[in-house]
Amino acid sequence: MISTTSYAALSEFGRSLLKRPTLSEGLPMISEYAKQVSGAERCSIFIYNPKLKMLWTTLADGVEKLMVHQDDGIVGHTLKEAKPILVNDPYDDPRFLHTIDQKTGFVTENIASIPVFNSSRNVIGVFQLLNKPGGFSREDVRFMIFFAHYISGYLELAMLFDDEASLLNKEEE
Repeated sequence: MISTTSYAALSEFGRSLLKRPTLSEGLPMISEYAKQVSGAERCSIFIYNPKLKMLWTTLADGVEKLMVHQDDGIVGHTLKEAKPILVNDPYDDPRFLHTIDQKTGFVTENIASIPVFNSSRNVIGVFQLLNKPGGFSREDVRFMIFFAHYISGYLELAMLFDDEASLLNKEEE
């Protein structure tokens, strides 16, 4: 269960996060905070690229970069359904991508997968926590939905910042 102290600590986290304008700076901080608060072993924040129809993350602990098609896995179903998905026995769930565990050597025991919306209420990403001892509860999901809303503005702005920086670099070449 997430305590009210966790909600209070969220404001301090938010102030620190705003000092990191790029995704490469902010995503690790978001991941560490989410793992600390939830008790999960891993956290991945997938960003959706609608042009490529792919979700990507540079933040899957121990993995450089993962790309998943929008129709694949629990992450793809979270994107499509635009609602939280809890899976406390992923190897028995047909949506689960066994290949990622095979590729990384990680064994997924449970997953909480939460969509992240932008200011226009479009899904811009998926926030996933993995392997919480005892599994994820409805209280965990309530906090994660709140947390996803909390970080959504940051992610939307950081994505714009990263896009603009990329465009400026191309112009300078």
